[in-house]
Amino acid sequence: MTEPFPAASDPTAFAPRTVVVTGATSGIGEATARALAPRVETLVLVGRDPAKLAALAGSLGASARPARIATHVADLALLADVRRLATELGDGYPTLNVLVNNAGAYYAKREETSEGIERTFALNVLTPFLLTRLLHDRLRAASPSRVVQVASAAHSGTKLDLDDLEARRKYSGFGTYGRSKLAVILLTHEFARRWTGERVAVNALHPGFVRSGFGQNNGGGMAALIRFFARVSGISPARGAETPVYLATSPQVEGTTGEYFDKSRAVRSSRESYDEAVARRLWELCSERVGLPP
Repeated sequence: MTEPFPAASDPTAFAPRTVVVTGATSGIGEATARALAPRVETLVLVGRDPAKLAALAGSLGASARPARIATHVADLALLADVRRLATELGDGYPTLNVLVNNAGAYYAKREETSEGIERTFALNVLTPFLLTRLLHDRLRAASPSRVVQVASAAHSGTKLDLDDLEARRKYSGFGTYGRSKLAVILLTHEFARRWTGERVAVNALHPGFVRSGFGQNNGGGMAALIRFFARVSGISPARGAETPVYLATSPQVEGTTGEYFDKSRAVRSSRESYDEAVARRLWELCSERVGLPP
């Protein structure tokens, strides 16, 4: 992707004041929050467990150079909670420089939310899409600002079925997860195209295979298998957070948008992720599903 606005000549030009991290209470999200706390003025933590949020906020507040820590409870698999959260963030923070869309999950079996949406699609795709769009005005007002989308190399080798985004006809846990991350990257490219010239950068990333609670919500043999491979070849959450933190704070990526990063370097995502016709249609379908004009 080309840069829609020039990079700042001053290497210290981008200094994020208010940063929002979703899925902040464990794994990559927690490690990202811990790394960001000494670098920003206000760190906004979003999670569904009030006790975990309070514990994390307390530990961050006791650091040597604490930011102002704020917490918001939301079940981001539910669009109603996403809308409520967006209202709280819009009303509560006049300056919003960075949104880190980290919340996501893998579901071995097909489930639907109470709103009737397949859970992987709801949490991994519709949530970052809806939250980013609802916060567009706040991000634009604080420009230059950034949206950081936590995707995955699991998108490689997958292809979207635009007629069955919620896997009603055929479901496989890892296949659906990979397609959800392909959707995130396609939408990242589409955000960058549609917001050209607005000084709101949107980039996606692969954090690596991280030793975290990933997949443990499924229980049983699948959870044990994921734990085994994570112990053998996984990286620490702190290492997994390096690229999100880099995209959230580094002056070196000022002006860069619509890219996919791995190990803090822009790399090519899969060929399917650059299909502009698919991205446009996906944008339209997601807009319809969340009740927004395309």
